[in-house]
Amino acid sequence: MKVIASVTQKNPGAALGECVSREAVVNTDEHPSYKQPLKPWQAHLTGNHSRGEYQRLNPDGSRASTNTAESFFSLLKRAIIGAWHHSSREHLPRHANEFAFRWNTQHDTDGRRLETFARWTEGKRLTYRQVSQPLCVG
Repeated sequence: MKVIASVTQKNPGAALGECVSREAVVNTDEHPSYKQPLKPWQAHLTGNHSRGEYQRLNPDGSRASTNTAESFFSLLKRAIIGAWHHSSREHLPRHANEFAFRWNTQHDTDGRRLETFARWTEGKRLTYRQVSQPLCVG
């Protein structure tokens, strides 16, 4: 999960370059900011939402669709509004990564999800921030 402050002609390609293999087939809508940055990828397939095209069957049998991504972001937005009520710029990457973890493990049992999470925390001390002065009670 990568949070981008604002989308320009250059940063979608840079963000995808950090986490998506160049051999991947990338599916997007027809927003112009994707066209040039995605040229280095194996293929860039688009769906034309203005014509009611939300999924297309390609000649090779594959499907071009953004439905899964749109579902993910719709549910993320609902989580921010319904559970967190707000997410600051500082915490949005954490909320997005937590939601990506839950999305990616949605078919796991609760026990399996906990095992996965626990392995990631091994050897780490989880703190919100370092305490600069000891807290005084009394």
